[in-house]
Amino acid sequence: MSSKHSLTVLIVGATGSIGRLVVAEAVRQGHAVRALVRSAGKAARLPTNVETVIGDVTRPETLTAAVEGVDAVVLTLGSEGAGKAGAEKVDYGGVRNILLELGSRPARIALMTAIGVTNRTGDYNRRTEAHDWKRRAERLVRASGRPYTIVRPGWFDYNAADEQRIVMLQGDTRQAGDASDGAIARAQIARVLVESLTSPAAENKTFELVAEQGDAQPDLDPVFAGLDRDAPNALDAVRDVDNQPLNDEPQRVRDDLDGGLPKR
Repeated sequence: MSSKHSLTVLIVGATGSIGRLVVAEAVRQGHAVRALVRSAGKAARLPTNVETVIGDVTRPETLTAAVEGVDAVVLTLGSEGAGKAGAEKVDYGGVRNILLELGSRPARIALMTAIGVTNRTGDYNRRTEAHDWKRRAERLVRASGRPYTIVRPGWFDYNAADEQRIVMLQGDTRQAGDASDGAIARAQIARVLVESLTSPAAENKTFELVAEQGDAQPDLDPVFAGLDRDAPNALDAVRDVDNQPLNDEPQRVRDDLDGGLPKR
């Protein structure tokens, strides 16, 4: 169990391949865990010591009970296979709806997006617009005024057995679009997301996450501390390329950023 203080943590995307591990890691670290699930059947897959709330991030009216009394929210949403409409509805809209429902509640956010999220010209983004919508979700979190950590993991579970050392990068410069960009185990992603919630050194930082040869660090605070914070009031992460001009964004997105969402 972590020696840090216990939180009431809402996990959004709790039955996904990352979310399930986030739930287990949060329980292991001694937090009170609440999982947002879309059905009772999905709730049954989770440990019995986890509180479950049935709701859907695309339906804001179902989220009230989920956010009540939480200290932190971990978002591991993914719309893979749902196309451009799904990317907007889930990867962006889900984050938007959670932030709206939180209102003035002072919850800390840990958001998982993806390595290469600033790559707008690759085939994947041209087909799905998933990078663009995930990046817009990042911007919502930064603009909310809440303490946050944004994690952009590399390729899931492509790392070798001896690649356990967690490495955090900034600038999103690895954009080959394959596992050469870096790999990270799902369990390592879960650990980083949960540990960020109680680490002052992780606050208001955005980074790409990969694993390299070596042993896992027993304490991630020094790794978080080696990163630069995002600039105050900036929409994009520190050292990110400026290739998604706000003036060219959809009006509905600009409205969300310009007073449409409550600020802490």
